[in-house]
Amino acid sequence: MPIVPATPEAIAQAARALARGEIVAFPTETVYGLGANALDGAAVVKIFAAKKRPRFNPLIVHVPGPAEAETYAVFNETALKLAEAFWPGPLSLVLKQRAGCPIADLVTAGLDTIALRAPAHPVARAILAEVRLPIAAPSANRSGRVSPTTAAHVASELDDAPAMILDGGPCQLGIESTVVSLVGATPALLRLGATPRRDIEELLGHPLAVAKADSPIASPGQLATHYAPDTKLRLGATGVDPNEALLAFGKDVPEGARLTVNLSESGNLQEAAAKLFGALRTLDRSGASTIAVMPIPDHDLGEAINDRLRRAACGDTSRRASDQT
Repeated sequence: MPIVPATPEAIAQAARALARGEIVAFPTETVYGLGANALDGAAVVKIFAAKKRPRFNPLIVHVPGPAEAETYAVFNETALKLAEAFWPGPLSLVLKQRAGCPIADLVTAGLDTIALRAPAHPVARAILAEVRLPIAAPSANRSGRVSPTTAAHVASELDDAPAMILDGGPCQLGIESTVVSLVGATPALLRLGATPRRDIEELLGHPLAVAKADSPIASPGQLATHYAPDTKLRLGATGVDPNEALLAFGKDVPEGARLTVNLSESGNLQEAAAKLFGALRTLDRSGASTIAVMPIPDHDLGEAINDRLRRAACGDTSRRASDQT
């Protein structure tokens, strides 16, 4: 499918395609998503087919805001507090489904919970306003691959599977939403992401619980391995071999790599997050035997960057999936 600039006319066309059960790729502030009408199970199946997704895991449902989200989920005081502070934006909330919730079972993987978020990107918000439907939208890439942050990335991954690929430019944040579960007695962090853990904990006034590695999958981003290029990663690199490509960070960069991409020469974590997936794609095409990855500070957005790199480096492909925005 050709890439289409996200003009008002194209957005209206995309909304019509979604309403009749087709799938559409569009930008969010995190990564590009592959959207379908979340009320239409047959439409959602097309997402799994396009992504060649090996297992049915929960999808995040995109809505304009809390009013629409409360149609599908039970909001408690904490949920409302988080939504008011961070929506629209890169925070997904896992909540109990409201009785009679019409969201397709395939979206929630048959669970009694649902993951919801209100995207901030103007194109995503324009689509939601036009279509007036909840949109299930994992990342617009083949399952297990690096998430797309440009329309060209989507086209290279999915060919003509989407009815449209709306081009809204590079994603501003470049890393997926943070996911917090509000199902248990204490809010729990299910996935590190573009909303820093510290910001959420400061608002709540207490630390988030952290989901155990072997806990049941309740949202995207909990699988052991994903975001992975074909080339293997070597983390914590302080030197580099001539047959390696280098994912660098900061000013003190070792020389001699086959190809080097610096996430941020100034050491800016926000810049690094925005460039991460594009850099991995570039280095993956270099022909190097390995991608060496320099250390990245493990605080604020660095937590989420390191989480993605650890999962990309994990060798257990039996649990691989990259299905989130």
